[in-house]
Amino acid sequence: MPSIFAYQSSEVDWCESNFQHWELVAEFYNTFSNVTFFIFGPLMMFLMHPYVQKCSRYIYVTFILFTVVGLFSMYFHMTLSFLGQMLDEIAILWLLASGYSIWMPRCYFPAFLGENRPQYICLVITATVVSTFLSFLTPMINAYALNSIALHVVYVVAQEYKKTSNKELRRLIEVTMVSWAFAFTSWISDRWLCSFWQWINFSYLHSIWHVLISIPFPYGTVIMAMVDATYEMPDKTLKVCYWPRDTWSMGLPYVEISDDNKSC
Repeated sequence: MPSIFAYQSSEVDWCESNFQHWELVAEFYNTFSNVTFFIFGPLMMFLMHPYVQKCSRYIYVTFILFTVVGLFSMYFHMTLSFLGQMLDEIAILWLLASGYSIWMPRCYFPAFLGENRPQYICLVITATVVSTFLSFLTPMINAYALNSIALHVVYVVAQEYKKTSNKELRRLIEVTMVSWAFAFTSWISDRWLCSFWQWINFSYLHSIWHVLISIPFPYGTVIMAMVDATYEMPDKTLKVCYWPRDTWSMGLPYVEISDDNKSC
């Protein structure tokens, strides 16, 4: 039985040919395409700092986990090891759990919890711990399970799109949904149409997925912050800004909060 640290000990192998560019890196493009995670994670932590200070410092955990996902994904694609696969997938699982715990509107809580957020957070953490252990049973289906959770997030965002008349929020949701759709298409195509992409000598769709899926994170963070403000902070106004220039409506979004009289 191969060591969980060993190269190619994972049953998962993506479409990109292995060890084509560097003998120490199994999938060269899939490895280094994670660079956007190292850029967006710390940058969003800096840009959202005023919001976090007025809301909850636990939000920093989400930004840190996003960066950790990039680190573990890089390690996985570099080695294709079982340990790398599990670290990558478990980090994604906990990233989703942190987002659910912090920003999920109370109206989407299970009925038996009412609108009790502490109990809801306990439920999310319990489910995440159980799922972490279950992920070791059939590792081949982990990625599909994680994408099914993402589909629920898409459903919630779509529901909020129907509810809101805020043009800025609607535009953010539209950009997020389009980027997620392109990212998901890249992931599915790499997984199921690999022979075709290898035939035309273009087996890099999973690396494109890495870049595209990193875009919904900053946009999704701002979306959920605005949605949360609608439900939890009706007396506050959130202004959407963009980095590096506020006039660039396709830059990296972040929010500024007005009204310092009340914290969330």
